[in-house]
Amino acid sequence: MNKQKKYLLEEKEIPTQWYNIQADMPNPMLPPLHPGTKQPVGPEDLAPLFPMELIKQEVSQERWIDIPDEVRDVYKEWRSTPLIRATGLEKLLDTPAKIYYKYEGVSPAGSHKPNTAVAQAYYNMKEGVKKITTETGAGQWGSALAYACQKFGIDLEVFMVKISYNQKPYRKLLMNTWGAKVYASPTDLTDSGRQILAEDPNSPGSLGIAISEAVERAVKDGGAKYSLGSVLNHVLLHQSVIGLEAIKQMEMVGDLPDIVIAPLGGGSNFAGLAFPFLPYKIKGEKDIRCIAVEPASCPKLTKGEFRYDFGDSVGLTPLIPMYTLGHTFVPAPIHAGGLRYHGASALVSQLLKDKLVEAVAIQQLECFEAGVKFVNAEGILPAPEANHGIAAVIREAEKAKVEGKSKTILFNLCGHGHFDMSSYQDYFDGKLKDHHFTYEELHSALEKLDTPKI
Repeated sequence: MNKQKKYLLEEKEIPTQWYNIQADMPNPMLPPLHPGTKQPVGPEDLAPLFPMELIKQEVSQERWIDIPDEVRDVYKEWRSTPLIRATGLEKLLDTPAKIYYKYEGVSPAGSHKPNTAVAQAYYNMKEGVKKITTETGAGQWGSALAYACQKFGIDLEVFMVKISYNQKPYRKLLMNTWGAKVYASPTDLTDSGRQILAEDPNSPGSLGIAISEAVERAVKDGGAKYSLGSVLNHVLLHQSVIGLEAIKQMEMVGDLPDIVIAPLGGGSNFAGLAFPFLPYKIKGEKDIRCIAVEPASCPKLTKGEFRYDFGDSVGLTPLIPMYTLGHTFVPAPIHAGGLRYHGASALVSQLLKDKLVEAVAIQQLECFEAGVKFVNAEGILPAPEANHGIAAVIREAEKAKVEGKSKTILFNLCGHGHFDMSSYQDYFDGKLKDHHFTYEELHSALEKLDTPKI
């Protein structure tokens, strides 16, 4: 009986609707532009890549969008996810701050990514799609989509950034176990990949390159669709289950955060936790600081420019209004592969421009140091991406100690690091280095853009 009651409570906590931040933004995001005509894209431009229901969600201004029962039924395999107070970390830091984390590593793929993967696979299945192509950085997204496609009987091809393909072989094997085919990008299977390899035969790859390959593959295969794990509006929409659950759970303990923190690669991790809390700030009910944390080696939010740019390296996707380092930018091969993306989502970018969210860039050695502190204090090994959020939490907790102020900090522990032990080994062996971003790196790709600053 107790177990049944616990299950019903958890099922009740799972949202029945996704939250759409577009309904509450003071300034709407600018429209994506067609790469050829430079005119706003319409549904017909996106139809070769996405099922129509996802296209509707991409442009929707509705505040609440119903979660299909079939999607929610799959969510029940791991949702709701735990909200945990990090008392061990608080004690270690000797801080007056209260620290909570939403733990998304309990999903079958070990990260937050299945929240949108399941939804995207479902909508593709409903439209009769039998094959999907995608890209993945560190492998969390590819693993999640492989799991979701297996659930709904869809074949999957994954173009995995080559440096991560080599660093994280078990992520590839996990995708294979769920039936996906995985290629180290850039490959010689696409025109995009061959073009990159002709320019640099030793290219470590990038998310932008992998996106080019996956998009090209989908377009040339008449029966296939393409799926993206971050950046796009509908992806961020699906991830809102994280923040919606967190609000309910924090209400249960009679608390509300002063600071919300999450890592940012393209934006889905950060948006998933932070966006449902932003109405408190927008409506003037509580000034909650929402901080996106990016790697210092790929600082699009803190050093990039807000302008129209392609979401991929070759220029096949629509032009997106975003903070970017330039679509030809190839980041240093740090271990947080899920954060190595040249741009940020249009929604996050507009909110940053409007000063409704903040951004900070942190070096990887500080991030791994934070991760080691966390696992010793809380017993959960974080993914390298999650370590960025933890590092920012530690900074804010130490600031609260200096100021002598009690603050409530909430962060997204977006995934576990069980497949990332080689990166921890490199950290302990002293092989990891901080990457000091140069002026040349920043401008070499941006100077190639023919779009003005916004």
